[in-house]
Amino acid sequence: MSKRASYRRPATFKLDDANVVVTDPDEESRPSRGTIRITPESEAPQLPVAVDPTIVPSGQRFRWGALFWGAVGGLALLAAGLGVTQLIENLFARSDSLGVLGLGLTSIAIASFLVIGAREAAGLMRLATIEHLHRRAAAVLASDDRRESRNVLRDLLKIAHQNPHLARARATLTHHSGDIIDGADMIRLAERELMTPLDREARLLISAAAQRVSLVTALSPRALFDIAFVFAVSLRLIRQLALLYGGRPGTLGLIKLMRQVLAHLAITGGMAASDSVIQQVLGHGLAAKLSERLGEGLLNGLLTARLGLAAIDLTRPLPFTSLPRPALTDLAKDLLRKRDEADEA
Repeated sequence: MSKRASYRRPATFKLDDANVVVTDPDEESRPSRGTIRITPESEAPQLPVAVDPTIVPSGQRFRWGALFWGAVGGLALLAAGLGVTQLIENLFARSDSLGVLGLGLTSIAIASFLVIGAREAAGLMRLATIEHLHRRAAAVLASDDRRESRNVLRDLLKIAHQNPHLARARATLTHHSGDIIDGADMIRLAERELMTPLDREARLLISAAAQRVSLVTALSPRALFDIAFVFAVSLRLIRQLALLYGGRPGTLGLIKLMRQVLAHLAITGGMAASDSVIQQVLGHGLAAKLSERLGEGLLNGLLTARLGLAAIDLTRPLPFTSLPRPALTDLAKDLLRKRDEADEA
């Protein structure tokens, strides 16, 4: 016969009562009469939180290339300054009015250069802030630090403050900022509220750019034009994604993002992944339905989409945890559907 479990009626007691005894779950000894036995439940094992891999910048080291180009730039500025100074002196020697005109144009050029430099510096700082915020959010997902999660949320709301489409999400997160929520859960909540509309818009941007590249390069007779068009569309797409997620990259920031995207693809094997996806999507007789030019256009469109997906990983302020990462196969199916609709038309 099986041993019948004994049940005890609910009762109240104080923790400092002498009759309260805390025992281990494996202890089989019977307590004395009138003693209240408390057996704590074994805690569930703490499993590590799955966190998407983030791009960790390499350690700082002395860069001779930066020193060389900095010295060359300084010499170029000195040469330009001496040339402008000599030009203004010659203009004043010829006519006072020409000298005043040259001095005014020089002042406008210097002021414009300072404004452009300030905007470029602000854009680079903005990108660095988003990159740092991404790493902080990933660290909170791993450590479940509640206080740091509130700091991340505060900085994230500052970045999202200028997007009017996120007003409702900002209000929801502000309302929940004082609630008792774990750090990792707060980051997931912020991702669902803020990143859902942005991820949807990012996928639309990537699909539109990939379709545009696929169509234009399929009709283009020159390979050189295809390369130039893909490069131009990719730069525009990366800039749009950076603006969508809160960054405002200037020319230098855009160059930095493009370099990081290519490095990200090289590290993660993105091009090889694109080739495998293309083989899967175009396989099973689908490639035979496409002409050679249409196939090349589709290939260029998928490569553009892969660049866009890599740009999302670099410009998104939060890692992918509770939301699905956009997949290249979905974009490839969209391209095939658009291509079939164009063939039928």
